[in-house]
Amino acid sequence: MKDVNLDFNNAGNWPIQYKMAACVALMAVIIAATWYFLVTDQRVIIEQKEAEERALRADFQEKQGRAANLEPLKQQLAQMEVMLQQMLRQLPSKNEMPDLIVDVSQTALASGINNELFQPGPENRLQYYAEKPISLRMVGTYHQFGAFVSGVASLPRVVIMTMHDISLTPRGNGDNTLVLAGTVKTYRYLDEDEQAGAAPATTGGAQ
Repeated sequence: MKDVNLDFNNAGNWPIQYKMAACVALMAVIIAATWYFLVTDQRVIIEQKEAEERALRADFQEKQGRAANLEPLKQQLAQMEVMLQQMLRQLPSKNEMPDLIVDVSQTALASGINNELFQPGPENRLQYYAEKPISLRMVGTYHQFGAFVSGVASLPRVVIMTMHDISLTPRGNGDNTLVLAGTVKTYRYLDEDEQAGAAPATTGGAQ
């Protein structure tokens, strides 16, 4: 076979078999380049779509799980609401509150405590209950205060008293008497009409 000197600047004069081979090679290069760019772009698009599908599927499953748990959560919330109302009903009512404050004061006196100050303040209504602060200054012994706490716990209605800025200090007169001074808060439940009313407001309480 003769050696053929192929001049790319004079490809038109190549032998026919070389021209055909060059055309086939060129077509192969074009097809390969086209496949690479088109298929690669399509593969990227497919991967993006698959990622979107996975994200949508995960979001759907999460929302489906929430929907499945919604009804049990509603039932639990309703049960908690009933329990809350039952607990609040153990507190004094609006009509019982004035007598209860008197009972607390009388319990202190019956325990031997001297009420130098026992001043109920204005009532503050919250969502389900109302709180009533009482400014007080009591003088008594450690055992008398213990008897007072025991007496309050024995009252017919549940009495919750929280202490705010309370101090208990020796009276300083040489005996064992103590001075309890500060503010306590008592609580009552709001009836249905009060709960259904407007936004909670502060109203004047019994003096």
